[in-house]
Amino acid sequence: MDFKAQINLLKGFSNFNFGQTTADAELIFGKAEEVQVLDDDILETSCTVLHYWSKGFSLFFDNKNFKKFSSVEVDNETTLLFNEKIFSLKEQQVIDLMKKNNFTLSDSEHQEWGEKRLSFDEAGLDCYFENGKLSSINFGVIEEPSTFNFLPN
Repeated sequence: MDFKAQINLLKGFSNFNFGQTTADAELIFGKAEEVQVLDDDILETSCTVLHYWSKGFSLFFDNKNFKKFSSVEVDNETTLLFNEKIFSLKEQQVIDLMKKNNFTLSDSEHQEWGEKRLSFDEAGLDCYFENGKLSSINFGVIEEPSTFNFLPN
């Protein structure tokens, strides 16, 4: 079976949905080429990353949420978004494609390492451009706002 990289905003990547496990990932994509654990003591986060270098993506699993699939980083040139090969699009074309599908640009920033980031917060999507060419995409599940309610006495 040929692998088809496809971004399914707010749902998952290809036929792998947010919330699935590392075991599910191995059933679908095979054994990862590298497994890495990333901890951030300041943000109090921890994730396990399955790198599929030859397929052009890395899957992130939230260790504090039962190792559930939460985001993906993609640099596979054949990746589809809304049936378009997104890596062949220029910045304005990406903005137009997202707008056509009811997602507006929320933020744009030049990173200190040289890339330009376009963020579409409602879609959980960040696109990174280097020298005007799309170099990588990060997207994931959108965190629900806190359900904490303050009830005064």
